[in-house]
Amino acid sequence: MSFTADAEVVVITGTRKGIGRSLAEHFLKRGATVIGCSREPTDLRAGGYEHHCVDVSNEQQVRQLFAAVWKQHGRLDILINNAGIAAMNHALLTPGSTVERIFATNFLGTFLCCREGARLMQRNRHGRIINIGTVAVPMRLEGELVYAASKSAVITLTQILARELAPFNITVNAVGVTPVETDLIRSVPKEKIDRIIEGLAIKRLGRPEDVANVIDFFVRRESDYVTGQTVYLGGM
Repeated sequence: MSFTADAEVVVITGTRKGIGRSLAEHFLKRGATVIGCSREPTDLRAGGYEHHCVDVSNEQQVRQLFAAVWKQHGRLDILINNAGIAAMNHALLTPGSTVERIFATNFLGTFLCCREGARLMQRNRHGRIINIGTVAVPMRLEGELVYAASKSAVITLTQILARELAPFNITVNAVGVTPVETDLIRSVPKEKIDRIIEGLAIKRLGRPEDVANVIDFFVRRESDYVTGQTVYLGGM
């Protein structure tokens, strides 16, 4: 499908690399207009793609991002909250500053984008919000207490926000991703990754297309009766 003026408008956070970049490329191939953001500039150049340098934990910057989306496009169809950070450490060795930093990006950033995105979707009484979770939540992984706790908060946000936004025909769902071959896991010891994979029914690393497949289901017009759900990949 080629880019058209009336293409779906999709906002994806954290598109400079990893899953976010793959999702941006995926939706561009679908013919969507994609607005991506990250703290730093990107080298992604494509027709239908525009990039903003935004810290999702900064309320003013998030407001400016969505104001620009409305001014430029007059609508928002899909929001994917992908931006996230992680840190592995034993709880007794984790400084408070690490907790604040992870929750600021993973939870506060997701909340701010959901709020501002839903305000735009509400005007047209239609929208799809997808948040990115992790199998670290149900697996209760040692050493990932803060990361898993921040993503557990995102799952609770997803469930409650789904109820609050249902009257506006806005669905809110989440994808619980397994380790995917990105920069986020390259610093994780191989034995830790192997242990996670061993706990899955399907014993392999996830791929970006696995995440995109579930998101494609959530954003289908026919999926308007599906909300407040989290799909964990890999048979968790």
